[in-house]
Amino acid sequence: MRRFAVETPVFFWEEPIGCDHPLPYLEHHPFPEDGVIALRPRLPHWWDAEAVQAGLRDLLDMFVANTLAQPPIAWFYTPMMFGFAQHVAVAATVYDCMDELSAFRFADPALHAQEAALMARADVMFTGGQSLYEAKRAGHANVHPFPSAVDTAHFRAARGHGGEPADQREIAGPKLGFYGVIDERIDLALIDAVAAARPDWSIVMIGPVVKIDERDLPRRPNIHWLGARDYAALPAYLSGWDVALMPFAINAATRFISPTKTPEYLAAGRPVVSTPIVDVQATYGGLDGVAIAADADAFVAACAAALALPRGGAWLDAADGLIATMSWDRTFADMRALLETAMDTARVPVPAPVPAIDPSAAIRPGVRRPDYDVLVVGAGFAGAVLAERLAAGSGKRVLLIDRRDHVAGNAYDHHDAAGILVHRYGPHIFHTNSEEIVAYLSRFTKWRPYEHRVLASVGSKLLPVPINRTTLNDLYDLDLKDEAQAAAFLAARAEPRADIRTSEDVVVAAVGHQLYETFFRGYTRKQWGLDPSELDRSVTARVPTRTTTDDRYFLDTFQAMPAAGYTAMFEAMLDHPLIDIELATDHRDVAARVSVGHTIFTGPVDEYFDQRFGPLPYRCLKFRHETHDLERYQPVAVVNYPDEATPHTRITEYKHLTGQVHARTSISYEYSDAHGDPYYPIPRADNQALYKRYEALADTLTDVSFVGRLATYRYYNMDQVVGQALATYRRLGDRIAPQRALVES
Repeated sequence: MRRFAVETPVFFWEEPIGCDHPLPYLEHHPFPEDGVIALRPRLPHWWDAEAVQAGLRDLLDMFVANTLAQPPIAWFYTPMMFGFAQHVAVAATVYDCMDELSAFRFADPALHAQEAALMARADVMFTGGQSLYEAKRAGHANVHPFPSAVDTAHFRAARGHGGEPADQREIAGPKLGFYGVIDERIDLALIDAVAAARPDWSIVMIGPVVKIDERDLPRRPNIHWLGARDYAALPAYLSGWDVALMPFAINAATRFISPTKTPEYLAAGRPVVSTPIVDVQATYGGLDGVAIAADADAFVAACAAALALPRGGAWLDAADGLIATMSWDRTFADMRALLETAMDTARVPVPAPVPAIDPSAAIRPGVRRPDYDVLVVGAGFAGAVLAERLAAGSGKRVLLIDRRDHVAGNAYDHHDAAGILVHRYGPHIFHTNSEEIVAYLSRFTKWRPYEHRVLASVGSKLLPVPINRTTLNDLYDLDLKDEAQAAAFLAARAEPRADIRTSEDVVVAAVGHQLYETFFRGYTRKQWGLDPSELDRSVTARVPTRTTTDDRYFLDTFQAMPAAGYTAMFEAMLDHPLIDIELATDHRDVAARVSVGHTIFTGPVDEYFDQRFGPLPYRCLKFRHETHDLERYQPVAVVNYPDEATPHTRITEYKHLTGQVHARTSISYEYSDAHGDPYYPIPRADNQALYKRYEALADTLTDVSFVGRLATYRYYNMDQVVGQALATYRRLGDRIAPQRALVES
């Protein structure tokens, strides 16, 4: 909220406080250092629940009418605030579901109904962790997980802190510490057992005691209950600890928690010992600096091992690498992008589609077209990036053409007849590890964070792909608990091959024939029209097998979708006075009437040379688009169908990708075919040999550059095409001489 307050006023409406005054009133408490104003409603303490709700509604109405110049963004941390606030006109509604509050002690019986009402109204929903996301995602069309982040600089101060606070300094070491709310989520019996087993250790517990009786706290000479402490003081306390503890009880209240203190402890340079909290295991279980222990004996042993770790070294380097991706700045940026998209689309009628650019708009009968420095053939990623760079970066006059009636190539998206944003040519998910590419494309679009997940339909089950530990457990009814067990399971089924040449070799050598048959063979045969034994190993090498429970399809550091869609991004990219665009135009038709200095060709390379050596094989796709009177059709954006009996390869539901809120949903069935527009170069040795003949021919042309997937006969992701185009521009930009200008009068 402090980060939002830099850009807009932020008011934090607190729980009501009882008072002796006969009339309700609202206190304003500004926090200048944060830029946030706390609003504290004061209500007569004798009012019943109905009067409290009416009083809160009146106070809120008065505040909105007298203070706010425009509809606010309503951001709810608890559904219990929604009852008195749901009537207010807002720009957007956010439900930030940080915990499963209904599982907490003394939860209001009305909470479930209130949450259902809030979720029905919310334009975007966040969850405080992955497991909570899994529990909630079926109930909302635009929900996103945000596991705990960390103020690394604040907690890293513990690594070189000058001294402990006085109330902890006198406690004998080794010191094992915890900070946080002490309530029904803390395993008091575990704390007592650890203290009893190791009286030479001191256990430091920092935090307020809430909803439990202080008389229930275990009392031993080596357990120290210090009470609540300010956030600013926590690094000083951490500096004196040898091990940081997370002694959570395993109960309904902790089923979905994603404790913020995990990355904070690690940022402070302290090893962590935790009970088996689902999100902690999933995110941090692979670190040597985080131990998971299910009972008191194991917890004591894990603490002893943690005490033996050095203050630095490989375990801390690995932890630092992980928490480097968990900044609050990144969380804020992602949340803000999602919120802006929600505000753009929240219950606003879908605008009429932007008309396609008239292919003849730039041509007037009887008027000679001017010469161009560059002709770019193809308005997909490669062509659009080069057109933009040559125009904006080098001042070249560019003519961009495409045989289709739109820009954006295969990434083209549009609103269908139902007003749902769909990808005409199948799902396109942007992901990359390149900061340069993200920075470049961010000039033309805002982003909606999105992590792609795919399920495979196997019998009656939907299983995660790529294969991970969850896939194995669900498929074989196993209980593989960690990476080592999963790796051993796969190793037992692997069938090593001395020479890895084909796609079949890659998979069978890694996981054996049964998993190969279940997930790969049928899908590959449908997708490519060839058996995996006939395809280069690169095809299946792109899809890894994991021993973790990470079910993201991609692991890139940046994963997002253009907030307003790909077409809007391309239109912004090409909106330059030095770029002319002609659509529904073949490059051969341009040559007779336009003089150009250089040509950039992004179409099929064999087509440019009139298939002189024979046609290069490409795999083509066909789609059947449907709209259904359902809010959601399937649990994730893409479901694969690896069996050969099912004719389609996958079904895509686009609202998962776009985050659009709509009462209906549109899907597409995808079929692979040998005929149609070329999509994928087919990776086989004989095809590569044929391409090399075309490549040698292309290299003889000094006035033509071949760029992109089809022109270089390679299977590139979108970011790789952008990278190739930017690299081509760096080599080419200043070598293209400007053409003579033609001045008409």
